[in-house]
Amino acid sequence: MMNTSKLPSCSFDIVEKERGALTVHIKGKMDFQSASLLIKAFSTMIKSRSPKFLTVGLEQVTYFDDYGALVLDEVKRLMGNLNHNFKIDDPHHITDKILSFINFESLNQPADKISGKTDGFVVNLGQSALVHSADTRTMISFLGSVFLSFIRILTHPKSLRISDTLVSMEKIGVNALPIVSLISFLLGFVMAFMSSLQLQQFGANIYVASLVAIGMVSELGPIMTAIVVAGRSGSAFAAEIGSMKISEEIDALTSMGFEPVLFLTAPRMIASIIVVPILTFFSDIFAILGGLVIGVFMLNLTMTSYISQTLETLTFFEITWGAMKSFVFAVIISLVGCLRGFQTRGGADAVGNAATSAVVSSIFLIILFDSFFAILRSYW
Repeated sequence: MMNTSKLPSCSFDIVEKERGALTVHIKGKMDFQSASLLIKAFSTMIKSRSPKFLTVGLEQVTYFDDYGALVLDEVKRLMGNLNHNFKIDDPHHITDKILSFINFESLNQPADKISGKTDGFVVNLGQSALVHSADTRTMISFLGSVFLSFIRILTHPKSLRISDTLVSMEKIGVNALPIVSLISFLLGFVMAFMSSLQLQQFGANIYVASLVAIGMVSELGPIMTAIVVAGRSGSAFAAEIGSMKISEEIDALTSMGFEPVLFLTAPRMIASIIVVPILTFFSDIFAILGGLVIGVFMLNLTMTSYISQTLETLTFFEITWGAMKSFVFAVIISLVGCLRGFQTRGGADAVGNAATSAVVSSIFLIILFDSFFAILRSYW
């Protein structure tokens, strides 16, 4: 039995050789014009006849594109995504290139059927080693590009995009000032309150000012500021550059003759190096103000005595030590954020993963380097 149907750019014949086995011979073009009508026709036929086996003959197809692949995928889905009850008869191999590109055989199959057995421990270990070695090469190449970019900026200052640097300074510094100030004020407040519970027993209320000043200026101020900047700006660096990476904007910059590291990384790094130490300075001031509130209202200290004790405790070394640490933390945050952005691969979810990785890696390196500084200072 044979039925014939005509569509705008193609036609097809339905042949039933034996009960439950249908063969559909398509003639003409499987393209944009015929795709939706073919899908509708196949859907109606399969629902009405419920064939046990379906063969799609493409021997008379003159043109086949991705819309044709969409038709075959939909027919396969209507037949239950089972390869044993669906067959494509393509003697001229007109579909091979497109169907192999989209991995048609495993399309829409359950994950366990696609993957088969899981890889062993040795295979996973080897794959992980290859991934990490590739990341290491990327990191070394990126660091070298950053170094060369800064040499170029020193020899050709006009190569630095001043406008981008100023915008980054605003985002990193000005926009972060409220949250950094609030966190530092509360941290100084808590430090002064907790230390006063112990120092009051010995009549050493005045040393609350010394504890808050030393603790914030040399340790907690740079760390807390760096963590806030890593969460705000480090993740933003990774997300911005990662979005450009997956949308091929960075490749476009390269093809136009721009150096991506000089164009994207250098302004962010310079802005971070300038702004983060200034943010740390404001963090120290607001933390001292938080301690001042406790000293004046709970410890019966005068504002003058508290400030005098703070200035007496702080030395030039303590201030420069904290500033130096914040400088190093700024380099870490900007480098890691931009590196994770350039390492982004995949789709939209990869951007979120890059931002998360940038924050986690930055915070880890900040605490690690702070530990090195503590050891260095103890043996200095």
